Amino acid sequence: MMLGLIGFASLFAGLARAGTTVWSGNFDYYSTVADFDKWSWSNQVGEYQWYIHGSGPTSDYLALDASFKNPAIASESKGLKATISANATWNGQTMERTELIPQTTANLGTGTLYYHFSIKRTDTNPPDASDARKLRSTLEHQILFFESHFTELKYGVGPTPTDLQWMVTGARQWGTPFTADTWFNFAYEINFSANTVGLWASTGASPLTKVVNNVSASTSTNSADFHVGVLRIVQGNPPEDWYISGVYVERGTLPLLLGREQHRGWTTSAPASTTQAGEYDCCGVDNDECGWCDADTMGTVWR
Repeated sequence: MMLGLIGFASLFAGLARAGTTVWSGNFDYYSTVADFDKWSWSNQVGEYQWYIHGSGPTSDYLALDASFKNPAIASESKGLKATISANATWNGQTMERTELIPQTTANLGTGTLYYHFSIKRTDTNPPDASDARKLRSTLEHQILFFESHFTELKYGVGPTPTDLQWMVTGARQWGTPFTADTWFNFAYEINFSANTVGLWASTGASPLTKVVNNVSASTSTNSADFHVGVLRIVQGNPPEDWYISGVYVERGTLPLLLGREQHRGWTTSAPASTTQAGEYDCCGVDNDECGWCDADTMGTVWR
């Protein structure tokens, strides 16, 4: 698939590049979807806040399974299926919404950060780009977006509704056909100091390559307004399933290879357990951030 790539990033360059995970949205934290319900405003546990969804049980909107993840991402054993439907309205709104929000004390809005994720659709409960009820000419979907919408993916909007489109402040910067059974990998490169944002992308197991150089944007976040999920403007059936994998935020040098997120611990200890030859898990007491190091000092595992 042609992505209109800017330049070429070699595989071997990716091996030498590594950053620091500031927040990890790894779905292995959750044994079952019932674990998402353990989060509340009075009990802020887990990787995600879970409150933007319909009135049904969580299993109506979220599912976890090994088949839902990008096989190229070795850092997690399962991915997420997010479902929207006429039953997915939230807080009296008429829009359909199934969205997770980072649960973290880390600052996700400082310096230059890379917001990573992969998404996919299939031909079962696929996203609908056209409005069968003729209420509008398209069914706008907002995908993996910030509250201010300074950057996001969209689907079902012009000029090509069947394209997955990257937007900055509502204007299309890049797009590609949203083909079924293809994993689309992204990293939003956000420079919060310079107020710019760029896009890295690839498909399948291919290395990320910068497809759009940074452009001006009103970059801002309170670290709790990155929406991991989907909002559809028009309410109605049939249901739609969206697959999400490999979600994390890092700073430093972007690792081009997929599955290179550093290991994220969920305990308050600092174990040194061998995970691969020459590599170790060394998440510290502050598990919102893990540093890269090497086997001689007690290192982190590649993810």
